[in-house]
Amino acid sequence: MTSGQSAPERRPQPTDGCATETSKSQAETEKSISQLFETIFETQKPITLARNNHLNWLIRFLVQGFPQRYISQDASQPWLLYFLLQSFQTLGIAFDPDTKKKAVKTILARQHPDGGFGGGPGQFAHLLATYPSVCALAIVGSPGPEGGWDQIDRQKMYRFFMSLKQPDGSFLVSRNGEVDVRGTYCLLAVATLLDLITPELVAGTYDFLRSCQTYEGGFSAASQPYFSPSTPPELLAEPRPYLGEAHGGYTSCAVASLMFLRPVVTTSTSHSLATFPGIDASNLLRWAAMMQGNAFEEGGGFRGRTNKLVDGCYSWWVGGLFPLIEEMLGEASGESLREGEDGKAGATEAEEDDWADADDTLFDKEALQRYTLIAAQQSTGGLRDKPTAPPDAYHTLYNLAGLSSAQHRVFLSKKRKEELKSTWVENEGFVPTKEPILEPGEVERPSSTAPGAPSAGDSSTLESDELRKIRRCETYAEALAWVEDEGASRYVGGEGNRVNATHPLFNLTMTSSRAVMAYFYKQV
Repeated sequence: MTSGQSAPERRPQPTDGCATETSKSQAETEKSISQLFETIFETQKPITLARNNHLNWLIRFLVQGFPQRYISQDASQPWLLYFLLQSFQTLGIAFDPDTKKKAVKTILARQHPDGGFGGGPGQFAHLLATYPSVCALAIVGSPGPEGGWDQIDRQKMYRFFMSLKQPDGSFLVSRNGEVDVRGTYCLLAVATLLDLITPELVAGTYDFLRSCQTYEGGFSAASQPYFSPSTPPELLAEPRPYLGEAHGGYTSCAVASLMFLRPVVTTSTSHSLATFPGIDASNLLRWAAMMQGNAFEEGGGFRGRTNKLVDGCYSWWVGGLFPLIEEMLGEASGESLREGEDGKAGATEAEEDDWADADDTLFDKEALQRYTLIAAQQSTGGLRDKPTAPPDAYHTLYNLAGLSSAQHRVFLSKKRKEELKSTWVENEGFVPTKEPILEPGEVERPSSTAPGAPSAGDSSTLESDELRKIRRCETYAEALAWVEDEGASRYVGGEGNRVNATHPLFNLTMTSSRAVMAYFYKQV
């Protein structure tokens, strides 16, 4: 359905006749979305991405700073900068040298002296501040004395990561913080980008993530570890019940984390993760597909949890999941879901016509594009949760990232992976030292790991030089083997609405991902 077509007859969603605050909010949301859609179809206005308005909105925030209402996000300063920088990148905008220099200086001022990054100058290090800081540096940074990349203290960052590791393979989000799969994702994404990932770091993490999958198919925030009554207590493999319901953000982070772990665990142990053992990928697909709302009343947007309202940010958190689920299902069945590495790029004109009305995608990409372009855009600039909400930096980025995932087909190319492996340049890479991070007042600490977690030099996590070489090559090649099938791109409203393809693991452009990884893995 495109502009110029008549609007379909609206059939109200059935209700149980019992009005609640939730049902009232649902009805209001449906009404606000359907009114926007009806206006488009009645006036036959073209569906367009208000690119210039969004750019002006982003520039105002970047140059003038954020308005007072953002004061509550003082501990999220790296996120705010990342939201702006990656939004520009997704819209295809490059940065001048002065803007890059200022951004790098801002980010480095938040690096903690004991490793990692904090939410602001002088704030303690946190995994959820470290990820956007490193991503921002991937976008605007470069090698050199003031480039930002060489100023990242990777040794201290690694020790900071190890200090957060728990006996069940999970990670605290900060010192004395809570366990959350979002923190695990942030750690693994950074460790993969910066060549910090090791068997020691991720010991037990796969089993932790596996235990977070709920009966619905999505993933919860954490699971409950159980220990034996012995002295010292021993972690039990079962039971490990999940904590909380399936959620779009947790699921996105958990599934991407599983992808990060696959080359590390497979090359470092006798356990292959090729088929993601213990993960119900089919149920995950079912849950993710069911999170997409009705194409008319809810505009085709995604919700983050069952029976919740649609929200533009889940265009990425759930809509961006499908390339990863495709890879999971393709590996599990022993064959690719898509035959051929070139998609429709080599098809004849007649074959293209035959495919014009076919839809072999796992979710309604056209409906998600319409939701973003009709319901999530603010006419004066910025993107929003839904029509009843104002635009903000967070929803601007994740709506654009979701639009990217709906426009482009991105897949893990085995051909590209083999090319990267064949051109791999052997080098020593990052080797962690074993100096502990000391708390204020401490003189000595025997280990940088949390009590009960695998210790440095534990025989279960030792890695030979040969295995380390293989593991680093596999990690690098698999992370950068995600490519865009340009012949499969589809743009609601025309190619003028195109945004850049986004890496499904990092939420960076393909170019930024390649540049930062090539530098830290010494492939340049």
